[in-house]
Amino acid sequence: MGATKSDQFTEEQNKLALLAKALGHPARIAIIEYLLKVDSCICGDIVGVLPLAQPTVSQHLKELKNAGLIKGNIEGTAICYCIDEAGFEKIKSFFEHVSLSLAKKKYNCC
Repeated sequence: MGATKSDQFTEEQNKLALLAKALGHPARIAIIEYLLKVDSCICGDIVGVLPLAQPTVSQHLKELKNAGLIKGNIEGTAICYCIDEAGFEKIKSFFEHVSLSLAKKKYNCC
């Protein structure tokens, strides 16, 4: 398997790529939408609304948490998940930067 060469990019570029990768699956988008709707939930609640097995949902939750898009707190024997606003703030800042750059310049597409 080839090297990713991620060390040749800035820390910020690597962090944004990790965030984008975490959002690159429809199940993870569905999880984010669900968490936005309910504010927080237990993993079992998410399993009940997605057409996926519990281990698959857990893996998607792990990816979102590792990327910094959700947080999880242990409550007894379950984990309560919620949105981590800091991760989404980074995404928002990136797209605001792109939008401002586009507004300042006229880009000629190939």
